[in-house]
Amino acid sequence: MGLKELFNKLTHKTQPSKDQAPTHWIKCPSCGALSFYKEVLKENNTCPKCGYHFRMSAEDRIKLLADEGSFEEYDKNLEPVDPLHFVDKKSYQKRIQEGYKKTGRKSSAISGECKINGVLTQLVVFDFAFMGGSLSSVEGEKIVRAVNRALNKKTGLVIVSASGGARMQESTFSLMQMAKTSVALSSLAQAKLPYISVLTDPTMGGVSASFAFLGDFIIAEPGAMIGFAGARVIKQTIKEELPEGFQRAEFLLEHGLIDMIVKRDELKTTISDILLFTNTPSK
Repeated sequence: MGLKELFNKLTHKTQPSKDQAPTHWIKCPSCGALSFYKEVLKENNTCPKCGYHFRMSAEDRIKLLADEGSFEEYDKNLEPVDPLHFVDKKSYQKRIQEGYKKTGRKSSAISGECKINGVLTQLVVFDFAFMGGSLSSVEGEKIVRAVNRALNKKTGLVIVSASGGARMQESTFSLMQMAKTSVALSSLAQAKLPYISVLTDPTMGGVSASFAFLGDFIIAEPGAMIGFAGARVIKQTIKEELPEGFQRAEFLLEHGLIDMIVKRDELKTTISDILLFTNTPSK
């Protein structure tokens, strides 16, 4: 449950059952400390005791990064179709509807333009609350359009990933987005415009295997789980014991797979500094 959902639960008027009784206290899964929820919100959804980074909604992430009142959303009306009429335990259409009820959107990504400490930037933010932040044809198209806006306006691009990977309900249509976004980002590189990839918890599967690891600068939040396949699958495949924490941001930084780990309260300044030093239009 996200912190905003928890707050809504706390302020709900109906009488919950004993098991569902609301609490004003949040237990940190890292240090086990109990914190008043307003303290956690004040610290940008991090534990005030140990700094553990809770997951954030896309809207909260935009508020964290974008200058107040500067964010303008694009491609809001893009929504997924069901080309395969896919059904597992539920139909794909049903899952989309559930995601919409949960987040108010029909896509796991919000794309737009904003200023980050005064620097004009194209921003794409994934929300794990919508079908696990999965990558479908809509998210791929939003990224490509954001790249095109960056090329036209000579701005940098920031993508904040929070995803379980490619969306299985679209099969090959989803997997094609890995190549589609990669090709688009190569155009940004040729124009010498910066692309900053921010990896949050979790960034997995086809997202980590494509645009998430193609950034000129790859930044991760502390403790973020980052990888391709899950640890159990890897262990069963290679028949070996795995290093502790091998899919955490700190392990990846130690082994040179990412450029830096940045705490949430320092993220906006770090991104704007990079953009200021690198956002020079090609001649």
